[in-house]
Amino acid sequence: MRKTNVSIAFVGLTLAMALAGCGGSSNDNSSGSSSSAASSPSGAGASSSGAVDGKGAKVGIILPDTTSSPRWVTADPEALKANCQKFNLDCNIQNAGGSAAKMQTIARQMTSDKIKVLMIVDLDPASGAKIEQEAAKNGVIPVDYDRLTPGGGAALYVSFDNVKVGEVQGKTLTQCPQVANEKSVKYVEIDGAPTDNNATLFKQGYDGVLSKTAGWTKVGEQTGNWDAPTAGRVFSSMLGKNPDIKAAMVANDTMAGAVITDLKRQSLNGKVAVSGQDASAEGLQHILDGDQCFTIYKPSTAEAAPAIEAIAQLANGQVPDTKGVTITDPQTKKKVPAILATPVAVTIDNVADPINDQYTPKKDVCTGAYAAKCTKAGVN
Repeated sequence: MRKTNVSIAFVGLTLAMALAGCGGSSNDNSSGSSSSAASSPSGAGASSSGAVDGKGAKVGIILPDTTSSPRWVTADPEALKANCQKFNLDCNIQNAGGSAAKMQTIARQMTSDKIKVLMIVDLDPASGAKIEQEAAKNGVIPVDYDRLTPGGGAALYVSFDNVKVGEVQGKTLTQCPQVANEKSVKYVEIDGAPTDNNATLFKQGYDGVLSKTAGWTKVGEQTGNWDAPTAGRVFSSMLGKNPDIKAAMVANDTMAGAVITDLKRQSLNGKVAVSGQDASAEGLQHILDGDQCFTIYKPSTAEAAPAIEAIAQLANGQVPDTKGVTITDPQTKKKVPAILATPVAVTIDNVADPINDQYTPKKDVCTGAYAAKCTKAGVN
């Protein structure tokens, strides 16, 4: 009986969220773009009484892996844990270690432990959708964190505006000192994994900028699968065919590191504009060296705080305020209520910010010869 009652409550809640998301200033963005009202980390809003109290509800959170980005090991788990405490939730935070089968097993264990909400960062749409659909059948409310799970039926999506991430990447790349005054620029793109909906949105964003930039010609594009060795091989092949490449639109820091390694072998590091994302320790060091033009900083608190606040509301039958923002599930075409934060480009001018914000640990960046470089850059 409990399962049936909770399932009915879940259906009613998701319907209410859909209606709330579609009313008034609805912002139907299949691209993932957000309105300015949703850009604040506090986009989930508070209950009518002010403070949000999760009342000790059990919540399951599954992060994807430990290799694609350092954020899944340090920044996000810490931010999520802190906000679970803040909003009085009993959170079980685990990492799937890159295994879809392990993620499914963890999800089932969490469901058996009577969680009310399950928030995941899927490894691929198919496995993620299966996990969310199974959870919903068992009376658990599914929430997508950072990546939308097409076909999963999540009640809420909390992320950065991923098309905006790509747009910022594209615009900042065109402003890099290696290419800023060039009338003709040959560039390549190394995209994220095609199974990751975020990678599709990033690409939509930077393609929309670079394809319209006068004098810029794309001479190569391939996926790097969020994997450094793959990205290195891909870029090496591209550079062999086009030795006059002046810019590399690389989707994240992990892959950018491999690109820079290849450029170093040919004494081209610092001469080719290289992008990144995630504000990783390695990425910030490459910026300090002048080998990487920029990275994208997405503070974990800007996702974790509104996500956990909204979950506290969902777990207690309330409807989070998404300011009318929705995105469209590309598979089901249904509108998903969304809370979207705004990304920040980090260049040599503000490279200290992620470190001073304690997002990227100082001890991981400012080591050895980088100590003096960090001090010069304004690291506290």
